[in-house]
Amino acid sequence: MKPNSGTLVINIMNGGKAEAYEGVYQCTARNERGAAISNNIVIRPSRSPLWTKEKLEPNQVREGDSLVLHCRPPVGLPPPIIFWMDNAFQRLPQSERVSQGLNGDLYFSNVQPEDTREDYICYARFNHTQTIQQKQPISVKVFSMDSLNDTIAANLSDTDIYGAKPVTERPPILLTPTGTTSNKVELRGNVLLLECIAAGLPTPVIRWIKEGGELPANRTLFENFKKTLKIIDVSEADSGNYKCIARNILGSTHHVISVTVKAAPYWITAPRNLVLSPGEDGTLICRANGNPKPSISWLANGVPIAIAPEDPSRKVDGDTIIFSAVQERSSAVYQCNASNEYGYLLANAFVNVLAEPPRILTPANKLYQVILDSPALIDCAYFGSPKPEIEWFKGVKGSILRGNEYVFHDNGTLEIPVAQKDSTGTYTCVARNELGKIQNEVQLEVKDPTMIIKQPEYKVIQRYGHVSFECIIKHDSTLIPTVIWLKDNDELPDDERFLVGKDNLTIMNVTDKDDGTYTCIVNTTLDSVSASAVLTVVAAPPTPAIIYARPNPPFDLELTGQLERSIELSWIPGDENNSPITSFVIEYEDGLHEPGVWHYQTEVPGSQTTVQLKLSPYVNYSFRVIAVNEIGRSQPSEPSEQYLTKSANPDENPSNVQGIGSEPDNLVITWESLKGFQSNGPGLQYKVSWRQKDVDDEWTSVVVANVSKYIVSGTPTFVPYEIKVQALNDLGYAPEPSEVIGHSGEDLPMVAPGNVQVHVINSTLAKVHWDPVPLKSVRGHLQGYKVYYWKVQSLSRRSKRHIEKKILTFRGNKTFGMLPGLEPYSSYKLNVRVVNGKGEGPASPDKVFKTPEGVPSSPSFLKITNPTLDSLTLEWGSPTHPNGVLISYILKFQPINNTHELGPLVEIRIPANESSLILKNLNYSTRYKFYFNAQTSVGSGSQITEEAVTIMDEAGIPRPAVGAGKVQPLYPRIRNVTTAAAETYANISWEYEGPDHANFYVEYGVAGSKEDWKKEIVNGSRSFFVLKGLTPGTAYKVRVGAEGLSGFRSSEDVFETGPAMASRQVDIATQGWFIGLMCAVALLILILLIVCFIRRNKGGKYPVKEKEDAHADPEIQPMKEDDGTFGEYSDAEDHKPLKKGSRTPSDRTVKKEDSDDSLVDYGEGVNGQFNEDGSFIGQYSGKKEKEPAEGNESSEAPSPVNAMNSFV
Repeated sequence: MKPNSGTLVINIMNGGKAEAYEGVYQCTARNERGAAISNNIVIRPSRSPLWTKEKLEPNQVREGDSLVLHCRPPVGLPPPIIFWMDNAFQRLPQSERVSQGLNGDLYFSNVQPEDTREDYICYARFNHTQTIQQKQPISVKVFSMDSLNDTIAANLSDTDIYGAKPVTERPPILLTPTGTTSNKVELRGNVLLLECIAAGLPTPVIRWIKEGGELPANRTLFENFKKTLKIIDVSEADSGNYKCIARNILGSTHHVISVTVKAAPYWITAPRNLVLSPGEDGTLICRANGNPKPSISWLANGVPIAIAPEDPSRKVDGDTIIFSAVQERSSAVYQCNASNEYGYLLANAFVNVLAEPPRILTPANKLYQVILDSPALIDCAYFGSPKPEIEWFKGVKGSILRGNEYVFHDNGTLEIPVAQKDSTGTYTCVARNELGKIQNEVQLEVKDPTMIIKQPEYKVIQRYGHVSFECIIKHDSTLIPTVIWLKDNDELPDDERFLVGKDNLTIMNVTDKDDGTYTCIVNTTLDSVSASAVLTVVAAPPTPAIIYARPNPPFDLELTGQLERSIELSWIPGDENNSPITSFVIEYEDGLHEPGVWHYQTEVPGSQTTVQLKLSPYVNYSFRVIAVNEIGRSQPSEPSEQYLTKSANPDENPSNVQGIGSEPDNLVITWESLKGFQSNGPGLQYKVSWRQKDVDDEWTSVVVANVSKYIVSGTPTFVPYEIKVQALNDLGYAPEPSEVIGHSGEDLPMVAPGNVQVHVINSTLAKVHWDPVPLKSVRGHLQGYKVYYWKVQSLSRRSKRHIEKKILTFRGNKTFGMLPGLEPYSSYKLNVRVVNGKGEGPASPDKVFKTPEGVPSSPSFLKITNPTLDSLTLEWGSPTHPNGVLISYILKFQPINNTHELGPLVEIRIPANESSLILKNLNYSTRYKFYFNAQTSVGSGSQITEEAVTIMDEAGIPRPAVGAGKVQPLYPRIRNVTTAAAETYANISWEYEGPDHANFYVEYGVAGSKEDWKKEIVNGSRSFFVLKGLTPGTAYKVRVGAEGLSGFRSSEDVFETGPAMASRQVDIATQGWFIGLMCAVALLILILLIVCFIRRNKGGKYPVKEKEDAHADPEIQPMKEDDGTFGEYSDAEDHKPLKKGSRTPSDRTVKKEDSDDSLVDYGEGVNGQFNEDGSFIGQYSGKKEKEPAEGNESSEAPSPVNAMNSFV
């Protein structure tokens, strides 16, 4: 049992058998005043037994005969749901001829050849245990008359007379129920189901009648092709004889079912708690009805009253307990039990014998303030036992208040219906019983009402004039009023032209937009009053004599031609005030549903004074007409007489029907209720129906009041339901509503993804795979998977840090994802979780993986100190991110002369454990530039640069150096290689000194990789180049060389591309127009190849070849050198070089090799970013197309698409 609660929890999840807890339970709550007991609670374990094994013989029947396939499901608790399917798990079609009975058997009124099959299978679904049992397949073979005649003929001689009778039509006979009469007993409030299934040829039609009466309207439904009569919420009045009649062209038969409606006990008067004072009398009444009549028994404190302790003040008289002169010891809890053979009722009633002197709960000297001529309610809340008597006095020595000018309420409140000035004063409330007396004084003040003694008036003002509205008020001197001005029921515009004074509103320089209704509202703490006036802004009149104004309201409204759904309205127009009436607006009021609210009905031209109006049922109409001219709208006319239309069935059903579970075990059905006039009649209700989708369930229906929500409890977790909501009123139902699909509530996923595998791609990227979670265990709408991953420690530093978990979300049923932005040479952990609409499921076991070494970041600093004549001291800090085990530092330096020309470059390798170095034998008074970086086994990292100068000699005179003068450069040489990297490309530039017309090339590769350098040829003698098709977030090494100069190359430079930015672009390769374009291009290529082949066989020379021979530029010749035919292009994904004779296409459009996995495919969510050191920030989302590499810098094999475009 839960602590501090009466809830008993039985948990068999951790072992134990449900059968051990089977039985009847009852809760008893007890204290010193008595004991209350609950109803009996019966607990029975659910059962889903297996089918008993039986040998099923094939059914061989003649065409036209009837047939019954018996299901006979095992008895379960609760009973199973029966349905018939075939081996392919498809529902067997049912019709008026073939249908399933209430007992689960499959009935054939007459068999046809198409009924022959060997897989009639009966299934029993036990919902509570979520199991389905299957009966052995039943075989049915139907012999047609033709085949039967052939079989007989083959076995008889020519002299024998043979021949089966043709299929003969037969009158109906009943397959179920048997005989001519039967009996049925049903309980009040339940659903009555009566069934008749008939055999015959042609297939009989079933009709139901009730002898001596009509079938109950609004509660009668026909199901199973009218073979089943369903009456919901049956009562004793539904008892009687129900006849089903089966008829075809050859005759009819019938069966009479005698229905008796019994009733479990139901309350007429349930006992209620009783509070008595000592010596008082009282009664407890317990009246119930049922069929048969229930017996009444009493208990006291949970014990039958016959054996309970005697109480002389108590007397039991059937369904009543009479208490006389009770004492405090008579307090007890009494239980009334009303029982018959169909059930019982149990109610607790507390008899509390209490002796308490009066108490007044209203605070003393409470002040009440009311407005003159309004009601005044003065409270005197009290308590006591016996119940105190209440008296009111006015004044300190006033007499008791009596008379019609006062109303005395049972709760002690004194009401003065019309308060006057002389009602002000002190009022005393006195409460007394035999145990004492108490009084309380309160104060009443009657205030003068607030009034607007000069209201704002209707004004017509010319543009750019000034107008003022007055609002002079009178109020009680003790109340503080506040005045608010509104324009068209909204705040005044924020415009300095509007001046609000104490008693007026002034508008300066009036414009057309100031046209409208202005309202003065006066509020106090007790009342509120308002007054309005209309401002009409007009243009300056052509002559002072003509005044343009809004039209006067129409008058003499008359209703004629009254029909149920229409009426004719006519009127006489008012004065148009020098501006012709352009239209009339007709409005209506529904005095039955929304009195005082006017709605737009229609608008007619100004020349029309009658209109035919469409009406809705059950509306009390009044109409008014408003005239409109260029100046504005008139005041509304006086309302017409009222016209109440007759009631009718609702014309429409609620809209926006939805079914969404709020808890794992419920289904919340919501809808938008009909408006008042849409009800078409009194007693608007809704019939809410639901059933589980794809399951042979009957519709469950309930009729609810005029609400917009109904909660179905006890549903399975996240299953689809068919839902419909139908409006009804006292006259009947709306048309049959359409069905919508909803789902019961979601629950958290039960299972974690399995078989989680991690494949480390490089030092900053890993790919994770997992097996999808079975959809059944998701228990909701699958939203995707979340990968949690975090760095455990750096393998180079062996020091743990604060664990910051990162999350990547992969939408849908995806089973892999990329983890970008990892730190090299580190240990990571990750787990995967499935996500639905309720939340996340359990995490998979943590998976550990390690990233390999990468190139280090630049040293943290480089300082140059202690300059002397010929030496400098260098100090540095280790890289912030070593990304592996450092093996050495590389120092490069070169002198810079006064014209900023660079001298020869010197390179020194320094052990990794050093942090300083003294460079000696340098030139005095010389500037040097230093390049410093660190190395791991993978390669060199980013470099840091500094400049420093050696000092002059002691005399301050520069010492001439050998070869003094301009520093002679070393020819040829390439220097100052710089890179500017973006996401997928990098700009490479350099300076060259040497012979003219050098042919440059650029070599590059992934930093730290042992792969061969990739080479790109530079067109012409340019000193810049664009590398495209690079991988985002990757460190690259690059160098520049010149061909024909003894393989001279520059020093290496290292750069890193930017992080990938997520995008939601659509993959062009999946677009229909692109596929169509590629097909057209392929067809053109095929045609050109055929023409080329024909011309070549004829010995002709292909014209394109002639032109290309005339312009023998090797860069625009995509031909083989030996025979002039087209070169073969290789697919970029094969990573093969071009075959002999292949050249880069003339437009130099070459696509770099693309990875199958792009960083933009890694996750979905917010965009991801990288820090400057390459660490990952945030989550990746979206999907981005890979950019095509353009330019002439790639020597990789072009992709098939680009190769095709280049050829065309």
